[in-house]
Amino acid sequence: MDDPCVRGFALDRDRRPVRAAAPLPPSRPQGLFRLLWTLNTNPLAAWPAHHYEEPIVVGQTPLGRFAMVSDPDAIRKILVEEECNYRKDDLQNLLLKPALGNGLLTSSGSAWRCQRRAFAPAFSMRAIASHASVMWMEAEALALRLARYNDTIVDVSEHLAHSMLDTLARTLFSDGFGHNPDDFRHAATRYFETQGRIDPLDLLGAPAWVPRLGRFLSRPALEFFPKVVAAILADRRGCLRSDDATDFLDHLLAARSEETGGPLSKEDIAANIITFIGAGFETPANAMSWAIYLLSLDDGWRCKVEREVDTVLTKGSENILFEEFVTIRALLEEAMRLYPPVAILSRLALTDHILGGREIKKNTTVIISPWVLHRHRRQWNQPECFDPVRFMPKYRGTIPRYAYLPFGAGPRVCIGAAYAMQQMTATLAALIHRFRFDLAPGHKVRPVHRITLRPEGGMRMRVSRRR
Repeated sequence: MDDPCVRGFALDRDRRPVRAAAPLPPSRPQGLFRLLWTLNTNPLAAWPAHHYEEPIVVGQTPLGRFAMVSDPDAIRKILVEEECNYRKDDLQNLLLKPALGNGLLTSSGSAWRCQRRAFAPAFSMRAIASHASVMWMEAEALALRLARYNDTIVDVSEHLAHSMLDTLARTLFSDGFGHNPDDFRHAATRYFETQGRIDPLDLLGAPAWVPRLGRFLSRPALEFFPKVVAAILADRRGCLRSDDATDFLDHLLAARSEETGGPLSKEDIAANIITFIGAGFETPANAMSWAIYLLSLDDGWRCKVEREVDTVLTKGSENILFEEFVTIRALLEEAMRLYPPVAILSRLALTDHILGGREIKKNTTVIISPWVLHRHRRQWNQPECFDPVRFMPKYRGTIPRYAYLPFGAGPRVCIGAAYAMQQMTATLAALIHRFRFDLAPGHKVRPVHRITLRPEGGMRMRVSRRR
């Protein structure tokens, strides 16, 4: 925190800071109906300006008592040291469980421990490194597809999502999905846009039997997901595999319950298949869309990234170490600071206690918002501005661990974080080596929270060949 260069522009004082798109905080406290509307349309616009300045804000809204926590030490206590004093709140389950069931993202206790332990080998550094050649091939395939659109405006987020699904089908699910990946992408997008909206009836505590519009509109997606699971499992049953060709699905089918010693239930297997497909394409595609958008705003950083990519790729992808892409990694980390894949985490306090000098009552909703934390004025200099220098090797280590949470933290940190970083690095390197992306004239960039943080209406960019 003491080094003024870490999170600002002290290394390049003549450089004009580039501000990233973000909704404005409300100018005054919001009444019940206005707050319900904001949370339904875009929760990012619900936090007043002082939430970006105070380490812990405790207050009362028409919807109940809350504590917004942006202090790294307090966050460490919530997510690690005193994790047992908090549980996931009911609203997260209402948004996620209809599609994700009792998978790794939504389960807890022994069920979560069993799944986490079973899946860990599929995400070891050795396993992730073994996927590098496939990731490069899929990145090259995406570049070839985009070459057809030279000097044309496209939605890059769609193309990136398609590529991420293709990569998943060849790595974690090496026999494919048994369906057109675009069908899954469309179903997942429908789910995020419908069920992913916070329903006012849920916030008001209405009984579960009261109809919700989001649930009705998400029904086609929920009916499609079981078909994907059935096709994947049917393909695996008909495939002879060697012991050295295990993938994520093999680990899932081999997992054993702590309580019964038997295999996971069909429901839990299905939940994890959908969880890992959904998370495996949606969050990296969005993160890369934001990175490409930010580069389009800043010619200086775009040139730095191009120089690095051009230099490293002269060796051919088979000889490349991902550690050589220092600037691309800094770009991705800064993109995920400004646009964190998961913008809001929430817990329910199980007891009365003191946190960071503030009194937290039992049943208080404790909110850790990476969106707020990553733009907090006590944690970052010029937090609303794009500057990957914060994450270059000289300064990256000065950032407190719990001030930056793109993949969460603690025992429940994202198991696929290293896989995603390798995949995103390969994809961005292949694209930046060949193309420049410029924001389409008139396209309004607006980040919205729909379970994940996504650009509303996609990311429309003009694609131009560099070479």
